Amino acid sequence: MKKTWIIVYAFFLMVALFFLSLSVGTVMISPANLWSSLFGENEQFSFIIFEYRFPRVIISILAGFGLAVSGVILQSIVRNPLASPDVIGVTKGAGFFAAFVLFVFPSSPVYVLPAAALFGALVVFVLLFLITRRFTLKPASFALVGIALGAIFQSGIQFLLVKFPTDINMALLWMSGSLWGRSWLDVYALLPWIAILIPIAWMQYKKLNVLQLGDDLSQSLGVVVIPQRFWLLLLSVSLAGFSVASIGAIGFIGLIAPHIARKLVGSSHQYVIPLAALVGANLLLLSDIIGRVVILPREVPVGIMTAIIGAPYFVYLLRKENKRIR
Repeated sequence: MKKTWIIVYAFFLMVALFFLSLSVGTVMISPANLWSSLFGENEQFSFIIFEYRFPRVIISILAGFGLAVSGVILQSIVRNPLASPDVIGVTKGAGFFAAFVLFVFPSSPVYVLPAAALFGALVVFVLLFLITRRFTLKPASFALVGIALGAIFQSGIQFLLVKFPTDINMALLWMSGSLWGRSWLDVYALLPWIAILIPIAWMQYKKLNVLQLGDDLSQSLGVVVIPQRFWLLLLSVSLAGFSVASIGAIGFIGLIAPHIARKLVGSSHQYVIPLAALVGANLLLLSDIIGRVVILPREVPVGIMTAIIGAPYFVYLLRKENKRIR
């Protein structure tokens, strides 16, 4: 019962951040004006709220869900607490193909960029699985292979930046992760996938509970390990790929949110998955709010804010893991 209440509290925190995010920005909107605008009684701020901030906030929540649940799945099947979509190279692969489209085909239709990012994430998935299968590496080595793949795609991004220096601004904005300029079209593109994949991920909680115990024990309990790991990894990469395709290469959400969730409700994925999703949404909303007000009238891209928040936590996890190994 306590675990359920923690999830409920996280939900209400998300609701509070939702309304706060609608209020802050270059144009500050008071609670009274926000309330009257939401119910059509005040047209002064309606356009800003419904055409700019509403889709931005919804995208934050959806992408936070996707990145966080992707991290939960990865950490469970890899059995590595430092695993996350950005650590295993998914965001770098998505970023490379998105940058390639931005530089080489700058006049391409708007839907090509997220499609390219998703394709890049799937390329990393295929390479990661083929390499680990080919050399029969242990699940814990997924992170090492992913880091190597991420470094390769990162070098490709750097090459594109040098090759096309005149088109650098838009690419840097996208690759740092930004919610600026998000519209209802972006919401419609991401919403169906998150609505489909998150419930599918939650329905796998029993298999994830078993897989995190290790391959030998999982097989003794009747789980066919390699096919299950393949499909769960594909599910994780798809969640991260669609999220990155919508908001750019945002890091640390998939790393931090699962850890916070496990600290609060334990290791059962029945509770970890929904709580991690809410924590991921809250982290992204909070980062976006801070980024919009810290240097008014300009804004800091949300990916920079998540890095500022996430980097110290990543160092803490490294130190904790190092002590555990010793």
